[in-house]
Formats: sequence, structure tokens, C-alpha cells
Amino acid sequence: MTYILAIDQGTTSTRAIVFDRTMAVVASEQQEFAQHFPHSGWVEHAPADLWNTTLAACHGAIKHAEISPTDIAATGITNQRETTIVWDKVTGEPLYNAIVWQDRRTADQCRTLREAGHEEMITARTGLLLDPYFSGTKLKWILDHVEGARERAAKGELLFGTVDSFLIWKLTGGAVHATDATNAARTMLYDIRKGRWSKTICDLLEIPMEMLPEVKDCAADFGKTDADLFGRAIPICGVAGDQQAATIGQACFQPGMMKSTYGTGCFALLNTGETPVVSQNRLLTTIAYQLDGKPTYALEGSIFVAGAVVQWLRDGLQIIQDASETQALAEQADPHQNIVLVPAFVGLGAPYWNAECRGAVFGLTRGSGPAEMAKAALESVGYQTRDLLDAMSADWQATGVQPTLRVDGGMSQNDWAMQFLSDIIAAPVDRPMNHETTALGVAWLAGMHVGVYPDQAEFAEQWAREIQFVPHMDDAQRQEKYATWKKAIDATLSF
Repeated sequence: MTYILAIDQGTTSTRAIVFDRTMAVVASEQQEFAQHFPHSGWVEHAPADLWNTTLAACHGAIKHAEISPTDIAATGITNQRETTIVWDKVTGEPLYNAIVWQDRRTADQCRTLREAGHEEMITARTGLLLDPYFSGTKLKWILDHVEGARERAAKGELLFGTVDSFLIWKLTGGAVHATDATNAARTMLYDIRKGRWSKTICDLLEIPMEMLPEVKDCAADFGKTDADLFGRAIPICGVAGDQQAATIGQACFQPGMMKSTYGTGCFALLNTGETPVVSQNRLLTTIAYQLDGKPTYALEGSIFVAGAVVQWLRDGLQIIQDASETQALAEQADPHQNIVLVPAFVGLGAPYWNAECRGAVFGLTRGSGPAEMAKAALESVGYQTRDLLDAMSADWQATGVQPTLRVDGGMSQNDWAMQFLSDIIAAPVDRPMNHETTALGVAWLAGMHVGVYPDQAEFAEQWAREIQFVPHMDDAQRQEKYATWKKAIDATLSF
């Protein structure tokens, strides 16, 4: 039993990856599922889709690897964070669709709580801002709007969980209701300093604490899969939210190390060690990982739209058929046009945290076409990343931010976008040899826990770089372009 199965349950698809004893990818399977947009600003998933694609992806990966479930030592789970599910404690039947992290329906509720003066208390305990992004107000919405939900919750008939908890419960046949510290830290219900659910916040949101899962380390015993699912009970030994899993997979174990993941959104995490750093620039204080009962903290900047802006070019504007086309288009763009795209389709994340503003394009001319729009879309991701890194540098003054940024996620494979990123942040950008950093993070957690994989220090030594992008843009051009971006941001916020 030397193989590890990693489940990567994401926002648009579920993937399963089989790793061998050297942590090399043997096989993978990906299953896409439907996105539901019932109203403007609402985003939902059918929990059955999350579960069914997880099962199908696992079976597919095991088949492609040409191994037996008896060869698998353990499994790990990484997941889209903040997405909120409530289900029946006995039957497992969801009460409502999963409310996705991108969903903004509780913006008014958050505003009311903020105006009542609760944000300071919530931030002090959770490290988070009072925003619809997080799970707490999503859970309150379900209890308030699904008929009979609040009464059933009060009777102890309902369970709450982020996607990891739901999958653990389903995989173990309802035997285990648990989460890990990184996912708990994203609910806006968890005290990251005391390491426990906050009764004060639960009372404020009228959430019965009996609904909440047990919080464990990232590498721990999360039960075993029901033997009927794979023909054998497989231990679940590693769990981490997707961005924290990528931080682990990138071996960012030392304070000052930083990674940025480019998926649907973009998420930059800066390891701050044993001390939770309170941001003065509206970044989030969160748990990077927790091992042996000891949390390691991070500053996090969240961009709501990164890869999603390329999806918009494909599905909304229909000017490309595949994301890979953006690189060639950007190279063809007229260098004399300076189009700026602010992709605030669902508001702006860090460091602005404005749920109300919407996207805008500046600088259009009669000569503007698909190439210029593609270039502006890719540049928007670099600009937003610089916003985050500037805020992190201002907050993290203990030893300074390490000058190199480690990147991963789908858009990190776009050389043009990564070169622009290096240019605009004026720092090297490292892309790792192993592109599956998120899945690798939880695979290592699970494999380390069962003794198949090496310890933290040896794992960090094995991290390898595929390519490094270094800045070529002169400083005057860099500052001019970034100043134009900031003007576009100000205009978008004012509109």
C-alpha cells in the first residue's frame, strides 16, 4: 500500500489524482458539474453533483492508474472553501443547494451586522472581514429561508459543513462529522487564536453549535471510507482547504514564504509563522495549516476573479474557444493601446472588499478587438496580485516578504501572464515542476500521516522549480501602468 489518492473538489469540477510513493502523479480523472445562478449575484451547486463527481473521479483515477483500492494507503481531501451545505443528520439529504463561496446574497445581512458594530469583534476572533464570501452568513440564510430549517436545527436534526465535511460524512457513511482547522478558519465562526468555535458569533447569527463539525489537524484520522464505495475501507488522513493545500504543496513552510494560486479566483498566502498578524490593509488573517495541534498562520489576499475572466472571454464575449488562445492573442495585441479591464463581476476582493461594484473596461478605441481584450484580461490578474503583495508588504514587517513568488493553478501555465506578473510586481515568479500543488498538498498530509511520505523538512527539500520568470519591464513603465490600473480601480469603485 504505497499509493495515495487525493480528492480535489473545486468550484467547477472535481478531480482525483493518484500519487505513487515518490509523490509523482500516476493518473487522474476530472469530472465537471453544473453551475447554478438562480438570481443575480447568487451561485449554487447541487450537493449531489459534488458527491457523484467525487465518486466518479475516484473510480476513474484508480482505473487509469491500473491499481487496486488495496494498493491505496490513504486518501486526502482538498476543497473549494467557504461553500456551505446543510444536510439531514440521518438521511444525508441536503436541505438546500450548496451556496458557493462566490455567492453575494448575504451582502445586506453583512451590512446590517457591520452597521450594528459587530465587525471588529468578528475580525478579532476569526481574522476575517464581515463579508458574504464566508460561510457564517450563508448558513444563517439557509436557516432563515428554508421552511422548517431553524426548528429542525434547534432539535439537532441538521448538520452544517463546508465541502470537505460533507464529503467526509458521505465517504464514511455518516460515521464522521469533521473538518480541519484551515476550513474551519474560513467559516467566520471559528476563533483562530483559541482554536474552537466561537459561541459569541454563533449566538449572534443564531446558529446552533450542535450543527458544527469537530475540528481536527490537517493530518489526522478522519475515519475510513465505507467499504462498499471502493471495495475496501480507505483511511482519510489529510484535509485542507484548497489554498492552504497549495501552500503546503508549494512547501511554503517558513515565515515570509509566499504562494499565489490562479484558479477561478486568485489567492495569495504569506506564511507568518506562529503569530497571527493583524492586517491594516484589509487582508485576512487565517490558518495556513495545523500539525500536531499547533497552527501556523498566514496573511491571505483573495481575488474573486482570475481564471474566471478568461472563462468570460470564452463564454460571455465568445472571442476565444479555449483558454490557451489568450497567450497568442496577448502577444498580437496593439502595444499602443492601453485597455484596462477591472473584472469586478462579483465585486472586488482584497484589499478593497467592495461587494457592490461591478466590472468595467477603460481605454477602448475603434481599433480595440479580441487581442486587446485578451491582453487586458491577463494583465488584470497581474495588477490584482500586485495589489495583494503591496498590502502584504505593508502588513508583514517582521522579516519582510520573501522576494520570490511561487505560483500554481491553471493560469500559471500561461507564460505571457506569468511574465507580466513578474514585470508588474518587480520580482521573480517561480513555477514548480509538479503542477498539481493543491492535490499534492493533501496527498503529502495523508501520506506523511501513514508513514508513506517523508517529514516536513525532507518534503520541502524535494520542491523543484520548472521555470523562473524574471522582470524585464523598466521601472518607469511599470509605475505608469500600475498608476493607470489604480485610476481604473478608483473609477470602478466610485461608479
